[in-house]
Amino acid sequence: MAEGNRLVRITRTAKNPVKLRRAIVVLMSAQGQPAPDIAHLLKATDDYVRSVIHAFNDRGFDALDPKWSGGTPNKIDEQTRAWICAIARFSCWSLTKLRDYLIDSGRVAAISVETVRRILHERGVSWQTSKTWKSSNDPEFTTKMRRILDLYDRPPAGGRVICVDEFGPLNLQPRPGKAWKPRGVPVRLRATYHRDHGVRHMIASLDLATGKLHYRIRDRKRSTEFLAFLKSLRRRWPGQTLHLILDNFSPHKHPTVRAWCQANAVELVFLPTYSSWLNWIEAEFAALRYFALNGTDHRSHTEQDTAIGNYIRWHNQRAEPKTGYATNSKVRHPDYPFKAA
Repeated sequence: MAEGNRLVRITRTAKNPVKLRRAIVVLMSAQGQPAPDIAHLLKATDDYVRSVIHAFNDRGFDALDPKWSGGTPNKIDEQTRAWICAIARFSCWSLTKLRDYLIDSGRVAAISVETVRRILHERGVSWQTSKTWKSSNDPEFTTKMRRILDLYDRPPAGGRVICVDEFGPLNLQPRPGKAWKPRGVPVRLRATYHRDHGVRHMIASLDLATGKLHYRIRDRKRSTEFLAFLKSLRRRWPGQTLHLILDNFSPHKHPTVRAWCQANAVELVFLPTYSSWLNWIEAEFAALRYFALNGTDHRSHTEQDTAIGNYIRWHNQRAEPKTGYATNSKVRHPDYPFKAA
């Protein structure tokens, strides 16, 4: 009776599938089930069921625990594995082509694509896209970054944090993109050798308190157009101090702009050089480009401006306050940027 109760507890609590399966076999045998019936219920062979029962009769509950062995020794030594990883980083291989090259070179007699994949995975080699990155050379990088992150995390009372930037140039050209289309009927974009419609520029702001975008599209992006946009922001939020996060584009630093901002409770918070990723509006620009422009071929600026306006209205209807900027990013580390030895 004690053994039966113990077997029942094992069938209810065992986490190892091998131990659970063996306990069920022994328990069913103790209840009088013949070996063929147990094998049929468990989708096993009669020999497996009988071997489990005989082992339990000989060694007791110890026979229920699996005895893991070391497995088949590796046929590919460590030196060859390191060489495979080095070859993989040398060129743009597919796994199949890399496998074929390894066999043709004579370093391995035979190897499967799956084995190549596992070796690369175990050594931390993965398929990646190369991208460029430019580090900031601003001597006040840390101070400026901390100031911007503090505005993101703790907006001042009686103030409004707004990210501002230019988007463009908005020229008329076919833009590649992805969309749902009938199978077998791919969209083909025209070639444009002559673009004589000129370009336009968008100045936009992101209000972190609401998550809404505000914009103007103009033919040029001088300090005159920028100052007019700032005045529209000032009229939108009277009585509040505006903290504008923006890059180091020269119209942003024009003396006329600075003087007006100082007289109208507008603080210009400049990004460190080569640090546009700190401007939260860049993420919104990426979405704007993806949803409003990619895959289009507008023939007039009016048509293109309408598409941009439609997207921004759709966005603003669903906007939510922006909080939690890069909360798990390395930029939040006290020692960022890390000093290399």
